[in-house]
Amino acid sequence: MNIPADLKYTKDHEWIKIDGDVATVGITDFAQGELGDIVYVDVDTVDEEVDKDEVFGSVEAVKTVSDLFMPLTGEVIEFNEALEDAPEVVNSDAYGEGWMIKIKISDASEVDGLLDADAYKAIIGA
Repeated sequence: MNIPADLKYTKDHEWIKIDGDVATVGITDFAQGELGDIVYVDVDTVDEEVDKDEVFGSVEAVKTVSDLFMPLTGEVIEFNEALEDAPEVVNSDAYGEGWMIKIKISDASEVDGLLDADAYKAIIGA
């Protein structure tokens, strides 16, 4: 299972890559594996401020729909539009081309509450 050490994680299985005051967000390799074949990614919160732990969108797999939770309070500034035509990229490249949103972080202190790779591994039993 792929859990890159340079990323942060949430208990809800999102990963976060922080670059200054912008964070790129997606779902983890573990999450995409549990969901199965992803057929649709829905994010309708672009240009909106979304609070930490609030729903920013959803991901639909063949057998289920799962909410996506905001890892940090911030404005959703970009959606990965490539996922509209190829949502299966989340399955094949969860940490690369399968990213979902970029956010402008409102409260940098919230970063301290995110999990590192080891803590995330402990949650999923890896």
